[in-house]
Amino acid sequence: MDQLLHQVASNMEKQLDSEIERLETLDSSDLEAIRQQRIAEMKKRAKAKQEWMANGHGDYTEIDGEKEFFTVCNKSENVVCHFYKSDTPRCKIVDMHLKLLAKKHIETRFVKLDVERAPFLTGRLKIRVIPTIGLVKDNKTKDFIVGFTELGNRDDFSTELLEWRIARSEAIEYNGDLLVPPADARKARMVQIQSKKTIRGRPDSDSDLELSD
Repeated sequence: MDQLLHQVASNMEKQLDSEIERLETLDSSDLEAIRQQRIAEMKKRAKAKQEWMANGHGDYTEIDGEKEFFTVCNKSENVVCHFYKSDTPRCKIVDMHLKLLAKKHIETRFVKLDVERAPFLTGRLKIRVIPTIGLVKDNKTKDFIVGFTELGNRDDFSTELLEWRIARSEAIEYNGDLLVPPADARKARMVQIQSKKTIRGRPDSDSDLELSD
């Protein structure tokens, strides 16, 4: 595990160094082109945000049944749907996390559906375990998070872990490393910081010896 964390930290440092080097080589025309591109992206994002909000994004809401499920999927490119039962305690845990993620990821519609109101749909999707989270992209169900098995098989999993797992199916936008769970990524960053502190704290003679190896 320590070797893996060191490798992840090393990769992160190389990516940062590469980006800094790229920025240092840009001239004024390059910077202006980047500025114009950024302005265009911001305008496009603002327009998309208005459309998302009009379609119910930004909130975690309950839908009535199968018909509304298909309507939601037709209107939104990305949908996260929690298939639940009111008498299942773990469903309330999922509700808590999805409420937070719905506000953070307005590019995605977050909804919940009582399986007892959608017997045809749950049968078609072969949902057997409650809670199950369906991840829909471009009107196609890409993936399912079944129970808590992939979330550490514990009730006190973090919101960021669920966020990472959802992101692996491209149902939300995500800036982190999709190959490394967030807790491990944090450990890797700490390893990287500690490594830099250790290098800076070495006497000059030790630094010279290190460079000559």
